[in-house]
Amino acid sequence: MPILESDFIPSLPFRNGHLNTVYRPLFMKEKHAYDRVRIDTWDYDFIDLDFSKVGSNTLVILIHGLEGSSESKYILSAATEINKIGFDTVSFNLRGCSGEDNRLLQTYHSGKTEDVDFVVKYLLDNYNYEKIMIVGYSLGGNLTLKYLGEYADHISEKVACGIAVSVPVDLASSGRLMAKLKNKIYMEEFLKTLRLKVLEKAHKFPDYQLDKDKLFKAKAFKDFDELYTVPVFGFDSPEDYWEKASSKPYLSKIKKPCLLITSLDDPFLSDECYPYKEAENSQYFHLLVTKYGGHVGFISGFRQQDNRWLEHKIIHFLKDYT
Repeated sequence: MPILESDFIPSLPFRNGHLNTVYRPLFMKEKHAYDRVRIDTWDYDFIDLDFSKVGSNTLVILIHGLEGSSESKYILSAATEINKIGFDTVSFNLRGCSGEDNRLLQTYHSGKTEDVDFVVKYLLDNYNYEKIMIVGYSLGGNLTLKYLGEYADHISEKVACGIAVSVPVDLASSGRLMAKLKNKIYMEEFLKTLRLKVLEKAHKFPDYQLDKDKLFKAKAFKDFDELYTVPVFGFDSPEDYWEKASSKPYLSKIKKPCLLITSLDDPFLSDECYPYKEAENSQYFHLLVTKYGGHVGFISGFRQQDNRWLEHKIIHFLKDYT
């Protein structure tokens, strides 16, 4: 599909990628009421789904990013705005992210699309929705894109389209960028919660031999992945994990209308994370790249009511496929 033209023009302070990245989680005020449904998985675990229904025959699945949840500000704002146009939403809490630890040693990772497939099939089997759409952010966006490509020949006709926001489609290069000094504050925030979760897992599962000294010295995703993701999920190395979990190789396989919204000043994304060629060569994959916006930011100004550009873009695309 052709590369879409951006009309996102924020006020001067928000032309800084770091400000746009931190403003939404720190200062945006978002609230939403959910009805939680816990579903049991095939591997004796559970996944918590937070519904927000308005009586629609269309359901939008919202998937959060790394260490997020249904309470992440971008998920709350999306649920609110999507409900306003008459669509139901369900916020998919990845394993271990709903406020309660999951049952297994394994939680989630950037490429665990079997969980997305399971949730989609559960919703199709247990609810009477005519159409299902998927919106994923950051890690959740990588899951969305990879799912649409990896399962392209098996996805139900009721799955109408997908949208991804601020996605590290190339995990290896994004991981190297995040390990740099300029992103140290972000990395420490991610590692803070990841360390606590892994420590709890090590306590609950004594057979999992965790090197706690290395865990506390971890400075980058590669360090964490060597300690947890690789041994727990059966990868050969962090590089093996990044290669197998990245969505970029699957973009050309997507057979549903799909949109990636991303920003050039996203501090988390490397040059390899802007898939222009894949969009130009695809019948289904749309790409919208803004000059400003940060990581899952896209904040225009200091007034709350002016900060719905991202939600409006998402809604516009969803409406095209209803």
